[in-house]
Amino acid sequence: MTKALEGVRVLDMTHVQSGPSATQILAWLGADVVKLEAPSGDITRRQLRDLPDVDSLYFTMLNGNKRSITLNTKSPEGKEIFQRLIRESDVLVENFAPGALDRMGFTWDALRATNPRLIYASIKGFGPGAYADYKAYEVIAQAMGGSMSTTGFEQGPPLATGAQIGDSGTGMHVVAGILAALYSRTVTGQGQRVEVAMQDAVLNLCRVKLRDQQRLAHGPLNEYPNEEFTDEVPRSGNASGGGQPGWAVRTAPGGPNDYVYVIVQPPGWAPITEIIGHPELAQDPEWATPEARLNKLDKMFALIEEWSSLHPKWEVLAALNDRNVPCGPIMSTREIIEDPTLNDNGIVATVEHPERGAYKTVGLPIRLSDSPAEITRSPLLGEHNTDIYGDELGIPAEELASLKANGVI
Repeated sequence: MTKALEGVRVLDMTHVQSGPSATQILAWLGADVVKLEAPSGDITRRQLRDLPDVDSLYFTMLNGNKRSITLNTKSPEGKEIFQRLIRESDVLVENFAPGALDRMGFTWDALRATNPRLIYASIKGFGPGAYADYKAYEVIAQAMGGSMSTTGFEQGPPLATGAQIGDSGTGMHVVAGILAALYSRTVTGQGQRVEVAMQDAVLNLCRVKLRDQQRLAHGPLNEYPNEEFTDEVPRSGNASGGGQPGWAVRTAPGGPNDYVYVIVQPPGWAPITEIIGHPELAQDPEWATPEARLNKLDKMFALIEEWSSLHPKWEVLAALNDRNVPCGPIMSTREIIEDPTLNDNGIVATVEHPERGAYKTVGLPIRLSDSPAEITRSPLLGEHNTDIYGDELGIPAEELASLKANGVI
């Protein structure tokens, strides 16, 4: 079967997480992603190492299915080779600080002149305006995109989410922009610039909180368990904040992840009352309707927890699922990485690495019926210099040796 993006060449100048997460998805979808690194390599090859002198899991889990070349783009020879790479590429992706490529002479106008069909995708911390030159990291993007102010418990501090919505969340948005630009090019024949800011991507993922910010003008948010409201959307713990109330209830034996998240839909109330041993509440006017339960959601979930805390979470899950009650266990990272279902369907994939050995990584979360993804390892630093510079660009072997000796590659 052909890959969905077969024939698309991506020049990947990204580092750390936001950019590599985007280009890895393109590689999983079949694009030929060439990771262009400085001769010293992507910094994450060395960060958070668990094995000495071996590429870190931080690097390997964000750079699978790619090829690696090294190039000093600040040297005259490097600039010339870079121009040749641009002419051979469909997409360029970078997440340098604002203006970094411009200062090297590679402005959008210059790149477009070199290759009018090029799609140039940039990831920055912030869009145009007052924040444009601010430095951005994962949690800074969460802080300024609306996530942290609405995450946590009512009387507690703002919290970051464990999901990397600032970095990998931005990467997903970049992929959408690149795919749209590739499709547009089939009609216009021209490439275009794609820009995504981390703050903007987080804000897009927090749009329901902006929905609720505007609803506050008309009174309290009854779906929230908070007793008091100001003029800002509050932190509301594990409440869903949506039309159907939900909460994480404790299960036996009471460990840090012994919880099940339960959503109480109108049709699910009667089955829940039977499961927890209070069938009379299904007909009690004080409990029978969603409106009656709305002002005592904390008491409702406390009743459910009285029952759930006596049983292991997988038994709680089975009992609720048997009655079609929406629920899900809080799965720890250990449970996820060992889960048979997730391993069998490939979303947790095992990959062999020549230096590290076998490691687990996350597979492509998008399934295409006719273009399945093959998950392969990350490249060693400069592993494909000869293939790309020699075989594909036609640089003679003696010139390659000279470029390496002079620190150009």
